[in-house]
Amino acid sequence: MASAPPFREPLPLGSARLLPWATVMIGSLLTILPFGATLSLLPPFGLLALLSWRLLAPFAIRRWAPAFLGLFDDLVSGQPVGSAMLLWTLAYFLVGALEARSALRDFWQNWVIAASAIAVALAGGRLAATPLGAHVDVALGVQIILSILLFPAVAFLIARVDARRGR
Repeated sequence: MASAPPFREPLPLGSARLLPWATVMIGSLLTILPFGATLSLLPPFGLLALLSWRLLAPFAIRRWAPAFLGLFDDLVSGQPVGSAMLLWTLAYFLVGALEARSALRDFWQNWVIAASAIAVALAGGRLAATPLGAHVDVALGVQIILSILLFPAVAFLIARVDARRGR
């Protein structure tokens, strides 16, 4: 009986480069699934995937990519065009700035860095999409908390995908 090889073959180079983009775009597409809810509490899975890639594999997605991925999210989600382009790029650079200040990082620091970027992006999205007089602050707070709590699960999935990608 032939034994299985101890290590899997890495993905071809083209697929390995495309995989981070595809996971972020799939995360953005998750928000258009029909869920029965009166409030928009679904976390922005595309943003969570983007931040996970930035924290776990910093060179998997180029610095210019969040703008294009944000444009895709804007077109899919119905947000004002340009809002996710700007906010995702700012969150991506915020993660880079906070990451540069910490020499050694662990899980908790990554979570705090991602939490700050998530809060900035969602609060900025609220300012871009709704009038200031709208009473959506409680729903926004719940969405921010849910997104922060779901970030470790998304980061775990991205780490599994990155391991399969075979750096």
